[in-house]
Amino acid sequence: MDVNYNNTYLILGGHVQLAKYRYLYFSMSLLLFILIICSNTVVLYVIYAHESLHKPMYAFIAALLMNALFGSISIYPKLLIDLLSATQTISRPACRLQSFLFYVYGAIEFTLLSAMAFDRYISICRPLQYHSLVKTQTVKLILFLAFCLPCCKIGIATILSANIGLCKFVLMRITCDIYSLVKAGCGDSTVSNAYGLTVMVLSILPHVIFIAFSYTRILSICLRSSRDFRRGALNTCLPHLFIFLNFTIIAMFEVIQNRIPASIPHIIRLIVSLLGVVIPPLFNPLIYGLKMQAISQCLKALFKLK
Repeated sequence: MDVNYNNTYLILGGHVQLAKYRYLYFSMSLLLFILIICSNTVVLYVIYAHESLHKPMYAFIAALLMNALFGSISIYPKLLIDLLSATQTISRPACRLQSFLFYVYGAIEFTLLSAMAFDRYISICRPLQYHSLVKTQTVKLILFLAFCLPCCKIGIATILSANIGLCKFVLMRITCDIYSLVKAGCGDSTVSNAYGLTVMVLSILPHVIFIAFSYTRILSICLRSSRDFRRGALNTCLPHLFIFLNFTIIAMFEVIQNRIPASIPHIIRLIVSLLGVVIPPLFNPLIYGLKMQAISQCLKALFKLK
């Protein structure tokens, strides 16, 4: 590989035994991608098509599913191409773009999960104030900020990382991420690291604290209420809580394996790096489709199931 090509392209060197299992990896990834696209699209269509689901809670669910599609589309097409290619390379601008999209996907996910906790908290803990606090305009504003603010925060981090010259042109990953680009740099990365750490903390910790507070209050209300009230509250809250815990654990693993030295086996790093675009996008529509009674009934009607 000549010098000019090496300065323009990066090598994604994280694949494991690709020559031996190329077509198996490709088939599994393609099947996952198709399942993710189909399952999320079907639930989105059901929410859009049924006026009874045009409520704040389902608007947030729809936004969460749209974000899953957004995150998957930012990773899978390039991954599928690489699995069939002789060399796994990516241009530096394309690598920055993929890093930006992947980080934005994660930040939006936490913001939307926090918005959903807010909706459930008001609905269960302050039901008389629900319609005055959770108006259509309020929901639109929350959704706008949920998508806009992460783009601004991650955009600045991407620009800062782009200003650092690269000394290494092989990333031991199968996808790009901002922190790996910063680590591959040979310039002063103090500002980029400090800003990145600040954004990471602000993108996760406040949402985790708020969601924990919301569900503590919801649990307190449920324990003092009737059995029917508890059942209704749990039917709407448990899917959201499960998805939140699932995504938080995956995000923590990704942060830890990125920041800890190379003592973690490479295969573990590889699996962890993909969990965020495998488990949430695949299981979120299944969980909401099966556990949310209103959506489940609409799905049964769509597929004419009894």
